[in-house]
Amino acid sequence: MNTESQKLSVLEKVGYSLGDLAANLVFQTLITYLAFFYTDIYGLDAGHASAIMFVVGLVAAFGFNPIIGALADRTTSRWGKFRPWILFTSVPLGVIALLAFSTPDFEYKGKVIYAVITYTLLLLLYAANNLPYSALSGVITGDMKERNSMSAYRFVAVMFAQFFVQVFMLSIIESAGGGDKAVGIEKVMTWLAVIGTIMLIITFLTTRERVIPKPEQKSTLKEDLSDLTKNKPWVIMLVLTTLVFVTLAMKGGSYVYYFKNYVDAGELTQFISPILDALTNVGINFFGEDPVSAGFGLFNAGGIIFMIVGIGLSKKLADKYGKRDVFRFFLFISTLFILIFYFFSPESVELMFLSQILHGFFYGITIPILWAMIADVADYSEWKTNRRATAIIFSAMMVGLKLGLTIGGSLVAWILEAYGYITKEAAQAKGVALDLITQPESAIDGTKLLVSIYPSIPFFIGCLLLFFYEINKKMETQIETELKARRF
Repeated sequence: MNTESQKLSVLEKVGYSLGDLAANLVFQTLITYLAFFYTDIYGLDAGHASAIMFVVGLVAAFGFNPIIGALADRTTSRWGKFRPWILFTSVPLGVIALLAFSTPDFEYKGKVIYAVITYTLLLLLYAANNLPYSALSGVITGDMKERNSMSAYRFVAVMFAQFFVQVFMLSIIESAGGGDKAVGIEKVMTWLAVIGTIMLIITFLTTRERVIPKPEQKSTLKEDLSDLTKNKPWVIMLVLTTLVFVTLAMKGGSYVYYFKNYVDAGELTQFISPILDALTNVGINFFGEDPVSAGFGLFNAGGIIFMIVGIGLSKKLADKYGKRDVFRFFLFISTLFILIFYFFSPESVELMFLSQILHGFFYGITIPILWAMIADVADYSEWKTNRRATAIIFSAMMVGLKLGLTIGGSLVAWILEAYGYITKEAAQAKGVALDLITQPESAIDGTKLLVSIYPSIPFFIGCLLLFFYEINKKMETQIETELKARRF
């Protein structure tokens, strides 16, 4: 292994973090708006939207990610294994992200085919870009404290992307399109594609790969896959990652429906008016005129701001107590503040905002730890087998991410359909604009369950699963010490 200094400069940490900011401009849009885009903007039936998200997502999870992981681990270039993937996929990813959220004027069958093609290409390019990007975190440094620090930088950047998408994007879409969401989202995605491409190129230019396997440590794909199946921490992290992203996709994709159909608009307007006035007085006026969009944005803003505070505490807690124990404890606490939404009435606006803030703070502590734990699993595999296969381990985690996103996102559309939600297509068939439709009581109940009971279940299961994860603080130190000795 390369034994040069494993310390990272602030420039490299910031440069690396910009890659996740770029990726999350796409990823957070998928989580927050894909189901809403398909049902309320593009005009697909909820059942068809659910099927597209589920089937294409499964193909991406089990087809694209393992192939990309195996190819990336076997890439050899003067730039390293993973950095070339970030560079050469940056422009195509931006282009297809724009196309996936465009609304060509096709007949209904053509719309379905277009959605399938563009969503498939988007997930393929996202895997080809983000999987090597994630694997890069395992080879930038072998120092676990530096890795924790880099993860903190990385996920502050993630929170900025999430802040933009979840706080401002809906209002900006409406403003950019002059009330036409289809036009607005195309304009917004154009700018996001350009900005994201530039950020990915900066990531390529500012990072280095330091943990380099010796030639004699090369392994076959069969050996890599065999190592995975024998790696208990990897199996647990695969399931945990899937569960985490099921919850994130489910609740993230449901809030826009929750505010549109459940939260009392009068109470929401009364609650947010003083906040909007105060923000306007200091020159912040990005929330538009629609109280529902503004309330949705402020609600997300509160959670994200306190997520960033939680992220700031993550490294210190993980260094002191170990990643596993910190992750499990704060994941459990954060879940309680999802579950409590079941008990809120439409008028309980203050409690909704308070619970979102508390959930954001406690969940924020866990965010950098998840990916740092996956990098630890790559170290654990090398420690056990004396062979390093970073990308394929991260590809398996990306399978979990895509699988969770697929299950959670498709469940949003599927559950809404099961509870009788009226989509844009159904409203048009009745000759009524969707904004003038009153959703049935069953659909409103469905949106309430989608932000409370249903997303709580995967998080609780994840907490229980971590009791079987063996890489605690003591083992982290042992693995790091012994691997350092081997690399000299």
